Amino acid sequence: MSLQVHGLYGSEAPESVQRAAFRTGQVPVAVYGLGKMGLPLAAVYAETTGNVVGADVDPEVVEAIDAGECHVDREPGLPELVRETVAAGALEATDDPREAAARAAVHVVIVPTPITDEKEADLSILRSVAGDIGANLDPGDLVVVECTVPPRTCEDLLRPLLADAAGHEAFGLAFCPERTASGRALRDIRGAYPKVVGGIDDESTRVAELVYDHITDNEVLAVSDATTAEAVKVFEGLYRDVNIALANELATLTDEFGIDVNEAIATANTQPFCDIHDPGPGVGGHCIPYYPYFVINEVDADARLLSTAREVNDAMPAFTVETLARELDAEGTSPDDATVAVLGLTYRPGVEEIRATPAGPIAERLSALGAEVLAVDPMLDDAEPFEAEMVSRAELYGADLDAAVMVTPHEEFDAIEWERFDPLVVVDGRGSLDLAATDHRVYTIGSGPTGGRDAALSEEVAE
Repeated sequence: MSLQVHGLYGSEAPESVQRAAFRTGQVPVAVYGLGKMGLPLAAVYAETTGNVVGADVDPEVVEAIDAGECHVDREPGLPELVRETVAAGALEATDDPREAAARAAVHVVIVPTPITDEKEADLSILRSVAGDIGANLDPGDLVVVECTVPPRTCEDLLRPLLADAAGHEAFGLAFCPERTASGRALRDIRGAYPKVVGGIDDESTRVAELVYDHITDNEVLAVSDATTAEAVKVFEGLYRDVNIALANELATLTDEFGIDVNEAIATANTQPFCDIHDPGPGVGGHCIPYYPYFVINEVDADARLLSTAREVNDAMPAFTVETLARELDAEGTSPDDATVAVLGLTYRPGVEEIRATPAGPIAERLSALGAEVLAVDPMLDDAEPFEAEMVSRAELYGADLDAAVMVTPHEEFDAIEWERFDPLVVVDGRGSLDLAATDHRVYTIGSGPTGGRDAALSEEVAE
């Protein structure tokens, strides 16, 4: 009996032979989407199997990878891994997804799945890639979806789409969600968390479990089916969105309670059944602000809690600006006469991503009030998408500032010399500043007045 293995789905070879075939590159892999999550995934597959082709529609991305270059910034270890795997012939790239599909027996899809202006899941890129894969999908192939999708996408959309394009149903399909954060992608992929896998049938789950048992050093959790795996990924985001909404709503009650809500949250969290997140000026990124709509607008039921959580979190930029305007007014400064610095435009410290960042609506609202808005962010070269003028940290000292809003506490902001400014109104959205020894009027979201001088609201403002 021949021990050669190409496709794993439905293979009659012993599992030990299938594992060896995957590990030694007899089972070629294609990874579709070579962005900030896809390239690290392709590189880890390449170091594991030695036989990976990555597909991306951007010719510049393909050219860079084939030259051994890494276009994804600030991912520790990734430039070296890309260079090594490309040099070894373990990783190459193409801008033709159908070419990649024709060469592969395991197809890993990790493409963007954003939402439309109507807040519905936009699966157009996923549909297109699935069509390309299906056109060259051989019996025994496995399709793995890692990008986040609404539950039932594999069963209701991809399964029939792939079968129709392939002209057969002798393939596996599994959902194996990425659980990866920017800045730590390789560590996460290699095993920081258990890997979840779920197939449209038992054989799909078996093969996905076999594959990821080689990719990750952590536990592989096989769930009942693909829809359950899809729900796991979405539920992780929903939990965080709802939890943050609770923290944010409590933070808006700080002045009414007359307490430091952040202190109360931290103390409440010493009880093992309590895990309230931190409040802030809003929720950004390509995950948490979007995933609730994979349920809200994809089911017939009225998902009231999820909708309310989105409304609460979407309202935090307005709350932040209203707080700043109130504090400026208490100082006798009108917002339309103020120069305000927005510190941090990206949604998270140390990451270049600006999708859904609260800095966008904060800058927009400040501009609408007539303020001159300056922006500082060490991750970005310009503030083109924002209603703000980009300046360097050093340029702030000569900007005659009236106020500042800490939106994203990049490490570089620790070097700001606050004593060089005339007294400012500062709204600290993340509780990252210690300005007790300064003359600035500081309001920390969730804690209230925290400045070095009396920042309590007057009775008139409090009323």
